[in-house]
Amino acid sequence: MSNHAITHFYTTREAARKIGVSVTTIQLWVESGVLSAWKTAGGHRRIPSEAVEAMLAGQRPASARERTVQTHGSVLIVEDEPVQREMYSLKFAEWKLPVTLYLAEDGFDGLVKVGKYAPELVIADLSMPGMDGFEMIRRLTQNTEVSVPSIIVVTALSASDIEAHGGLPADIPVYSKPIPLGVLKHIVERTLRQSVR
Repeated sequence: MSNHAITHFYTTREAARKIGVSVTTIQLWVESGVLSAWKTAGGHRRIPSEAVEAMLAGQRPASARERTVQTHGSVLIVEDEPVQREMYSLKFAEWKLPVTLYLAEDGFDGLVKVGKYAPELVIADLSMPGMDGFEMIRRLTQNTEVSVPSIIVVTALSASDIEAHGGLPADIPVYSKPIPLGVLKHIVERTLRQSVR
């Protein structure tokens, strides 16, 4: 007789309700490998309870540095360098923009937070350990069920480096690191104005 506990599985709808996100978000996370799952013979996704609990545990301490001012929108910055993330956080606080700022450390974390927070703007680095910005952007732009109105890239890579990695969609602006902070503020303000129309 086995002493192993029997694993409980959730449907996508049950997992969405438990985590507090949409069914579409759960589907994005499963397809992107953010949330482990298996498919039944009939093609239905089943998510292990352990995976749901792990996702909940990872979300509870939602970064103390995520700052909320009377919010009219949200921005997600995906950047692996702690100093850069801190700089962004300080500048957003200084600007006092009516925006919620979320920070992600890599593309995988970025996908999780896009699904959870549905930001109006994603500002992404490209060179990151684990899932890089190229892969994250590819998954976001190819998933028709998830809408990310604006993505911009801030990178130290040259145009030829970017091409060597397969390039980026033509409508995604690319800025060289370090991005002038006045330019960044203008981009954020313009994006927010467009999103509340």
